[in-house]
Amino acid sequence: MADSAQPELMDEDEPFLSNLDIFLFSLIAGLIVYWLIFRKKVEPIPEFKKLESVEHYNGKNIVVFYGSQTGTAEEFANRLAKDAHRYGMKGMSADPEEYDMSELSRLPEIENSLAIFCMATYGEGDPTDNSQDFYDWLQEGDADFTGVKYTVFALGNKTYEHYNAMGKYVDQRLAELGAQRIFDLGMGDDDGNLEEDFVSWREQFWPAVCEHFGVEATGEESSIRQYELKVHSDLNMNKIYTGELGRLKSFENQKPPFDSKNPFLAPVTVNRKLNKAGDRHLMHLELDITGSKIRYESGDHVAVYPINDSVIVNRIGEVLGVDLDTVISLNNLDEESNKKHPFPCPTTYRTALTHYLDITNPPRTNVLYELAQYATDPKEQENMRKMASSSPEGKALYQSWVLDSCRNILAILEDFPSLRPPIDHLCELLPRLQARYYSIASSSKVHPDSIHICAVVVEYETKTGRVNKGVATNWLKSKMPTDNGHKATVPMYIRKSQFRLPFKSSNPVIMIGPGTGIAPFMGFVQERSWLKEQGKEVGETVLYYGCRHKNEDFLYQEELDEFEKTGVLTALNVAFSRDQADKVYVQHLLKKNKEAVWRLVHTDNAHIYICGDARNMARDVQNAFYEIAEELGGLSRAQAVDYIKKLMTKGRYSQDVWS
Repeated sequence: MADSAQPELMDEDEPFLSNLDIFLFSLIAGLIVYWLIFRKKVEPIPEFKKLESVEHYNGKNIVVFYGSQTGTAEEFANRLAKDAHRYGMKGMSADPEEYDMSELSRLPEIENSLAIFCMATYGEGDPTDNSQDFYDWLQEGDADFTGVKYTVFALGNKTYEHYNAMGKYVDQRLAELGAQRIFDLGMGDDDGNLEEDFVSWREQFWPAVCEHFGVEATGEESSIRQYELKVHSDLNMNKIYTGELGRLKSFENQKPPFDSKNPFLAPVTVNRKLNKAGDRHLMHLELDITGSKIRYESGDHVAVYPINDSVIVNRIGEVLGVDLDTVISLNNLDEESNKKHPFPCPTTYRTALTHYLDITNPPRTNVLYELAQYATDPKEQENMRKMASSSPEGKALYQSWVLDSCRNILAILEDFPSLRPPIDHLCELLPRLQARYYSIASSSKVHPDSIHICAVVVEYETKTGRVNKGVATNWLKSKMPTDNGHKATVPMYIRKSQFRLPFKSSNPVIMIGPGTGIAPFMGFVQERSWLKEQGKEVGETVLYYGCRHKNEDFLYQEELDEFEKTGVLTALNVAFSRDQADKVYVQHLLKKNKEAVWRLVHTDNAHIYICGDARNMARDVQNAFYEIAEELGGLSRAQAVDYIKKLMTKGRYSQDVWS
């Protein structure tokens, strides 16, 4: 509105606008401003316009869009964008949530342009949060992408039913809309070695691009810095980020709505150990969301932002010999980029390593490649370059020395004594610390102001003799309701799920969730109990739960026994895997009760829910259902598989699984 021409002045006794006009005008202007702020679209794609004028790159421009939930797809997109510079091209990574994707049809206006999509699949074949709008638009839209050149790399996990569904869909849909695929769809499997899948695809991809565009690699294999360091000596402390994810001081001055960029600091009101014995620590936490306006439903996920262990942070500072309280900014050297910093800046190295960077996962090969130049021992440098290479020997060394040995960046610095990189370059290369997702273990009908979490603390010894601790679970374990008089808080937000109770409460439900897979079913059972109290007709509610020993880790035993006693739980079937010579799991109990299971599923329209381990349990349970359908339904294996697939399509077979 600021650029519009001013109206001519009118006679003073003849007002230009009536009070009503002014009111309506203000209302419309306010709505427009609101729309502009919250729509999160940039109109049109400014980088595309700017790229045309960059003669330095001969007009060869590459944009890498990413659909990322845990940060890996974004990381791969950044690597591909960086690669482009080695081929004399201009590359940029882009979040589809921040662009008007219909502008993609204008990409051919830029000579020799290419769109790359790094698309992760989340949950049951769903798009990631940041690619949901793009996915919806692709489904509804009828854009003409003739002349748009593209390729897709998909990120998924073979243990899931809808392996790489999002990447496959984008690849197919872009072709349907007239775009030209210039390289085959890449398939990354996180159940195997996602890094190796990506590196192998990338090695073949770039020669194909060079051939297509008629360009050659510059031969420049040296490290290319993306950010430059600025050290601040006299900055006002109020202008320094101390762990906030979006708005500065957002943790001190909380304002809804709360989401991934603006999490709510929920006070911890309960933190208790669930298991009675054994060497593991299983815990139940309750987060208070009173006054936050946060709403959730049974089956949703709560995302929490953990912080890294100060012992590891301090040790990195010690090994590299730096003052971690130095206030710094890392500023993007590409002024056209939307991403000005790799994490919120200005901040300190300590805050970056504590709140913003992943320092506990094994680093990917590109990090080793970039850091190798700083190893002064030729043997160490050679080993790092070898692990970052595509040779079979290098891949095997990376697998054994980094992945199988669970070496994080600190372990690598300790085991390569000559490797002492500048800490700012290390901070540039490390991926962002991601939120952790937990299935909510409560019903909002019963606990509208509280969110319950059920989790097991992760701690194990690696092949190098080090003890690795899960970032989030160990941090949550330490969150006691009162910590020296202060309320312990957890930055969190809600991620909506498709894991939902049947719309009709009279439908029976079969819930299968061993271990901490019990979490969403605590919410389901609480909700079915509440519905009964409201006088609603509630169908059979059957739970299959599993743990190691009845007297050690039978989680929520008292609550479940009470639900069974009051008739809320029609049947409570528990497999204690190690209380007898032969191990008994939930799938064995399903087959033991096959007649009752088949009646509920085939005759009574029961909804089946599975939560827990995807790699073994979910697959074994699915096979048990195949066998029951074969035996009692008289179906062949192919027909049984089809039968279960149809249940999935109808929303009657849902999984909330992880690997």
